[in-house]
Amino acid sequence: MLEVNNFLVSIDSLIGAAPWFPFYLLGIGLFFTIYLKFPQIRFFKHAWKVLFDPEEESKKHGAHGETSHFQAMTMALSGTVGTGNIGGVGLAVYIGGPTAIFWMLATAFMGMTTKFVEVSLSHKYRVDSDDGTVAGGPMYVMDRGLGWKPMAIFFAAAVVLSSFGSGSMPQVNNIAQVMRETFDFNEMVVGGIASLFLGFVIIGGVTRIAAFASRIVPAMALLYLTGSLCVILSNYENIIPSFVSIFSSAFTGSSAAGGFLGAAFAFAANKGVGRGLFSNEAGQGSSAIAHSSAITEEPVSEGMVALL
Repeated sequence: MLEVNNFLVSIDSLIGAAPWFPFYLLGIGLFFTIYLKFPQIRFFKHAWKVLFDPEEESKKHGAHGETSHFQAMTMALSGTVGTGNIGGVGLAVYIGGPTAIFWMLATAFMGMTTKFVEVSLSHKYRVDSDDGTVAGGPMYVMDRGLGWKPMAIFFAAAVVLSSFGSGSMPQVNNIAQVMRETFDFNEMVVGGIASLFLGFVIIGGVTRIAAFASRIVPAMALLYLTGSLCVILSNYENIIPSFVSIFSSAFTGSSAAGGFLGAAFAFAANKGVGRGLFSNEAGQGSSAIAHSSAITEEPVSEGMVALL
């Protein structure tokens, strides 16, 4: 396991922990935000209308797909609510200081445009199978849109590997740790039960996953928001000082790990952007695969839903 960990750390040092990573990810989001004239603001209201409109025009004209807009979005959110928004934020503050939260916010705002673009393109270049199912994602954009088949194959393989990491391990680890600390349950037993439940869901394919996610994710989100408000209101005297801490040293750095000015700034920015990506998946490409299953003939409409 130590060798596996060292291998993962070496990969992380080349990508996620690399100095160029936060500027690259935010830079792409900034470019598209300016180029598309701030779609996360202009389309925000209309996106909600598309999400909850059961009589969308595209459906009336025989649009194909497997899931509704709402089901596609809940599938994309199912792996981030909780692990990314609770565990990810806590980890960002722990290792990067309060300044890391600023960079998570910046990643979220720019990421809205990034996700709008990647989902729209993934939906546009999706593939229809003979059995009526659809498949889409960045790998189809690379293959059918850009003609980069080798890169598409590489990306598809990387998604499979990363799904075991960011898509499964942090979630089941958080569940197992909480159950052990709270109820003294054995982690292996908790992991086995979670895997069994997961198997019952995913064996049914994307339609069953979507149906399950559309029911459980709203409850998760409501529980998350209620719990957050309880914590915030019970610590109301720290609300203003928290915002001051987050924004006062956003461009100078206040890393919990210390270090000189430039290193502290780079460390906090890197950890904040990295945790932000883990929270919203904007730019990672995995959520675009889920959104590609939506029933619509207008790829941009699903992109609007995704930016929410």
